[in-house]
Amino acid sequence: MTAAELPADRTTPAGTPASTPWGLVVLLGALTAMGPLAIDMYLPSLPSIGQGLHATTGETQATVSAFLAGMAIGQLFYGPASDRMGRRPPLLFGNLVYIAASIACALAVSPTMLIGGRFIQALGACAGGVVSRAIIRDRFNHTETARALSLMMLIMGLAPILAPLLGGALLGLGGWRLNFWFMTAFGVIVGVVAFFRLKESRSEETTAHAASETPVQAYLALLKEPRLMGYALAGSLNGATLFTYLASSPDLIIKIYGIPASAFGWVFGLNAVGIIGSNQVNRYFLRRATTDQILERSSLIAVGFGFLLVIAAVTGLGERWSVLPLLFLLLSTYGFMQGNTMAGALNVDPRRAGAISAMMGAVSFGTGALASAAAGVLHDGTPRPMALVMFVALVGSACALRFLALPKDRRAAA
Repeated sequence: MTAAELPADRTTPAGTPASTPWGLVVLLGALTAMGPLAIDMYLPSLPSIGQGLHATTGETQATVSAFLAGMAIGQLFYGPASDRMGRRPPLLFGNLVYIAASIACALAVSPTMLIGGRFIQALGACAGGVVSRAIIRDRFNHTETARALSLMMLIMGLAPILAPLLGGALLGLGGWRLNFWFMTAFGVIVGVVAFFRLKESRSEETTAHAASETPVQAYLALLKEPRLMGYALAGSLNGATLFTYLASSPDLIIKIYGIPASAFGWVFGLNAVGIIGSNQVNRYFLRRATTDQILERSSLIAVGFGFLLVIAAVTGLGERWSVLPLLFLLLSTYGFMQGNTMAGALNVDPRRAGAISAMMGAVSFGTGALASAAAGVLHDGTPRPMALVMFVALVGSACALRFLALPKDRRAAA
């Protein structure tokens, strides 16, 4: 029996922790990275896309919004489907949709065609994230799920670092369409490996339970779980800061602070390093503390950084030398919140792991889209709107965690 096939307690017969199934983690990380890759890679190409398709600024920005909407909506399908049909079929179907839509985007001749292609591309890309999280829960217990998700973030976290740099390089080599041909090739390679290497992991209990209820019944049952909604809101509102940053970063870095576009990828990638690093520190902390203990402290620290960012943005004190470092610290809390909130949510009802994974993803992308849109509406040529939206989101995250996921009796137990 390999490490990836060990039972859920994740221990060897001798009682020692099982070795890390690196092959499984790398594959699931690559599947999950299809979404972030498709977002981050083409950001440097937005001006060229506008010129090439004679699109307005609003139309080029709509290609981002359409992708986020597709990611939010599509996950609601793949979660219950993976509980009812198994993990492999929805995953492979989504991969095929992603490949076909990437080709359509590469061949787009109008803004409308590209917007539609991006929406469908997202419908395919989100399968990797939803099903991968369910597979992790199938194979690991609560604490090990959090550690495995943090480790998976190390793999998929390379996307925000490398994707803008790669996208800029491909733009110079062959124009913006080459970005989508690369996405196509990436989807083909990952899909082929998944087809031959990824084994079915859905448990018999999940199979039997999924057959006894419809997807609507599953979601209605989950909505009645206060702890689940607490974890979902805590994770998604913290994650909304990342989506707000994604939408605001080109204007903030290039226009407001005058950093050359050629250096955008390096500044953008530095924050991704913070997220990856905090994920790995989280794995270390999980050896000495519970997921809930880490969440409780991390959420308060995030609020503190958010408050300092608002002060720096409103007063203008230090300008880039205060705002950018505080952004780094604030976004780094993402690494402590995401894996632990996901692990906590999946542990509420493991029989509905696919549906929970889908709900968490949909809430995350929906909240992120709303937050980034709010920052865009309030945009005034300064970092103030971005900072205020982030602070409000972080306060909401801490409140959801405190009053829903970790009520007083559970905080005392932790």
